Amino acid sequence: MNDSIRRLPDGELEVMQALWACKTPAARTDIEAVLFPVHPMAVTTLLTLLTRLSEKGFVTIEKKGRRSFYTPAVSQEDYLASQSRNFFERLCGGNLSVFASALCDSGLTKEELDQLRTLLERNEL
Repeated sequence: MNDSIRRLPDGELEVMQALWACKTPAARTDIEAVLFPVHPMAVTTLLTLLTRLSEKGFVTIEKKGRRSFYTPAVSQEDYLASQSRNFFERLCGGNLSVFASALCDSGLTKEELDQLRTLLERNEL
């Protein structure tokens, strides 16, 4: 896992989330089918964002004839782990007590906190 994966702007992250949800390699139309119900955007905007993601190393683009197919170069798990670590360091100063207190005050339900505790106890995180 790469702790230095840069944070994506919201629009690019939404495209990545749609791509992560697709069977890959995914065509633009596959990504649209996932993305557009929750975040409609112009096709040109989607293509621009995919190009930016490729330039940043998040997506690989493979041309087959006139069509392009997109594959994530960064897994969702690696991205989330990196951003979680960055959040922990930046906002909590690496202090576990501050993080735990913020988590408890975040509005998570008792059931969600119990589930988190169980995952930690089982070493499943």
